Amino acid sequence: MVGLGNPGPEYDGTRHNAGFMAVDLLARKLGGFTGWRRKGVVVRGEGRADGQRISLVKPQTYMNRSGEAFRALLAEGWLASEILVVFDDVYLPLGSIRLRTSGGTGGHQGLESIREEIGTTEFPRLRIGVGPAPPSADLPDFVLAQFDEEERARLPEVLEGAACAAYDAAASGLGKAMNRWNRFGLDPVEE
Repeated sequence: MVGLGNPGPEYDGTRHNAGFMAVDLLARKLGGFTGWRRKGVVVRGEGRADGQRISLVKPQTYMNRSGEAFRALLAEGWLASEILVVFDDVYLPLGSIRLRTSGGTGGHQGLESIREEIGTTEFPRLRIGVGPAPPSADLPDFVLAQFDEEERARLPEVLEGAACAAYDAAASGLGKAMNRWNRFGLDPVEE
């Protein structure tokens, strides 16, 4: 599982770092999490979700070069179709999450970089709504800005939902997680 974001304290709490924040929260939920260790262009750690070994990765290449980290994982033998990419989406309202088996880039610079590096967008993804961006907003400025006070109040719930959806995808499979989370966003369907 790869959470997209920008390394460094100047990016903490920005909309573009929603992927990092959700993966950090998921790390706290996993059993036996090993902690974060630097390996090449990523920091990574491992844990377990319902008996399934889960690797969590945060690229350290900055958002616009996320593809370099993704390519490095493929060089280790990872399969793109088995890597859940967790990232911010300005076109979804804050509080929405969407799991997909694949899709386009929607202009997201991290996804664009991955597509450029590996030649496909055929990888699963978890979109975390951080919008909508105002129509007049400059998107780079919007995603690199901090959440406002009202959004910060909702952010723990949003990240909790994203981390739980990612956990479900790892533990139960993407199909079941999509059925459970996509219809109702942060309120999953109980089985």
